[in-house]
Amino acid sequence: MPPLQPQQTVALSAAQAEAFATTFERLAAAVDTIVLGKPEVVRLALTAMFAEGHILLEDVPGTGKTTLARTIAAAVSGQWRRIQFTPDLLPSDVSGVTIFNQASGAFEFHPGPVFANIVIADEINRASPKTQSALLEVMEEGRVTVDGNPHSVPAPFVVVATQNPVEMDGTYRLPEAQLDRFLVKLSVGYPVEAAEIEVLRGTHQRSPDHLQPVIDTDSVAQMAEMAKHVYIADPLYTYLVALANATRQHPQVAVGVSPRGLIALTRAASVFALSKGRTYIIPEDVKALAGPVFAHRIQLAPDASMRGATGTGVVDDVFDQVPVPLPAATA
Repeated sequence: MPPLQPQQTVALSAAQAEAFATTFERLAAAVDTIVLGKPEVVRLALTAMFAEGHILLEDVPGTGKTTLARTIAAAVSGQWRRIQFTPDLLPSDVSGVTIFNQASGAFEFHPGPVFANIVIADEINRASPKTQSALLEVMEEGRVTVDGNPHSVPAPFVVVATQNPVEMDGTYRLPEAQLDRFLVKLSVGYPVEAAEIEVLRGTHQRSPDHLQPVIDTDSVAQMAEMAKHVYIADPLYTYLVALANATRQHPQVAVGVSPRGLIALTRAASVFALSKGRTYIIPEDVKALAGPVFAHRIQLAPDASMRGATGTGVVDDVFDQVPVPLPAATA
């Protein structure tokens, strides 16, 4: 297999893109053996991971959110930790705490479960906003600050969080600043009929605990680096900015997509293109990722929310408004 590591001074080759796509599909196929009937959700989640972004899975209980998160962690040979968020969870339970060691006569930092390559934040919106805020710094900067001292987490670092709809009892709404730090927000949804029948028959009894790792964290970092070398034509940069501006000017929107969200879409589209064996992105890559990347970042106007408007609906409107660059301009 051609080396995954791209050369820094030249564009990616077709062989490198093919190697990326092959590894991506092997990983997706492994996750598919545990998470039945959700190939699109699996590939979007893996796209976010290779784009060095964090993943938010929202759905009603029992649809497989935690199973998907655990399966992704199991498929990557690295250190992972799970945090069960509850109302009494403290920020120090997430980030760690400094404790005085009487034997040495000095304060020592005891790292929390956030110090891992993949952190599963289960039911993240059942903890108080104060505890949720413990993730803000580490999700953006890859470090936590405790008692004024910064501590870096391992690289690569990905948070895979699950949450229940805010309409359910015992949940807190995630702050907008934290939502903006998740590269994608996905819904697992109910399984398709064939997959659910297979579960009921008992033929699908595999657990993420039995899944053999497909790649290691070094390969994840290597593939993430490759995505930074995907070619993006100037008209596509203009197209991406026009899409973001259209969300900010939409009549149903109070706050549109942030620059962080625009960067996230660019990174995700680059990974998506490589997963298809291409060394360049096309408008279809942007369209495939815009909903999961943009929708949760859009803050609707109060009257629009009351009328049933959604972030996904705004994204669809934006694509209808902004003209797509001609194929010759994006090649």
